[in-house]
Amino acid sequence: MFKVNNIKIVLIVFTSVVFISCQSKKQADVGALQIDSTVVLLPTKEAIKKIESVKISKDVKVVNYFQFMDSVVSRYDTLVPYALSEHLLVRNNPWIIDTLANTDYYRMMERDSFVYDQKQMIVLPKGSELIVPDSIKACRLLEDFLATEIDVNIPEYKLRIYQDSVLLETFPVRVGQYRERYLKFGDRVTDLRTKTGKGTIVRHAKHPDFYNPVNGKRFYVTRRDDGKTTMMPQIPWIETEINNIRNGQMIHPTTNPRTLGKAYSNGCIGLGEGDAWRVYYYAPLGTKLKIRYDLETYDEGMVISVLRDVYHLSNDN
Repeated sequence: MFKVNNIKIVLIVFTSVVFISCQSKKQADVGALQIDSTVVLLPTKEAIKKIESVKISKDVKVVNYFQFMDSVVSRYDTLVPYALSEHLLVRNNPWIIDTLANTDYYRMMERDSFVYDQKQMIVLPKGSELIVPDSIKACRLLEDFLATEIDVNIPEYKLRIYQDSVLLETFPVRVGQYRERYLKFGDRVTDLRTKTGKGTIVRHAKHPDFYNPVNGKRFYVTRRDDGKTTMMPQIPWIETEINNIRNGQMIHPTTNPRTLGKAYSNGCIGLGEGDAWRVYYYAPLGTKLKIRYDLETYDEGMVISVLRDVYHLSNDN
């Protein structure tokens, strides 16, 4: 529940029939593919463009990364017959996700490399190449986006990414505390427990500002688990809408991974820095989200463990 910059984002409103804009600029060049209740618009062979390679002419640091990616998307969007986006471009070049994940402070420390300001790390080195997806690959990626769901089980302290019900990734998280507390943001006593329900990803804060929600004071540095102080990293924060309500509940990185696996936050879902980059690129706007509170875990239909009732909800039954 931290305050972040206001960012203008164009949202695509989906009705009962969802149209994916991977089409040619001319409607006549488009065919259609029916997937359950989803219609995917496909270009004809005449509309399919040759794969473009973008050579990076100079090193790109984290601080300039999003500006650079936006410039590539803007340039090539006019040359391909579908709506190019940062998420499409990066998912077509998965090495970028690995490179960004490796800027994690603690991963660098494991290599005996202390980094005070991660924003100055190079993530797109000079001479590397980005491959712009062709129309067929872009449509397949868009289908993958539609089939993706983020699942968080609070008492398990786990965030999972599913695609067509197939588990792709599992990450440890921290969740909201079991307490009420006065927060300057909102100027009221707030229930800090992470809210459950179903919803979607509605906003990305790529350049977040950091404020202490208790006293409202802005901060720029963080004290790490090892006692060292560094600048706050520039990793996107993901805003959620749960049960049609935006309550400030974010999915975001934590600079203190010792808090993972605990009810520690002011309501948000915290991830390790490297994991936060991975979740971001599997969570374009509109991605489905489920936050649940299941005390029993199952394997092949059988209960394999019973979790601690961190919010004492069983006492309410």
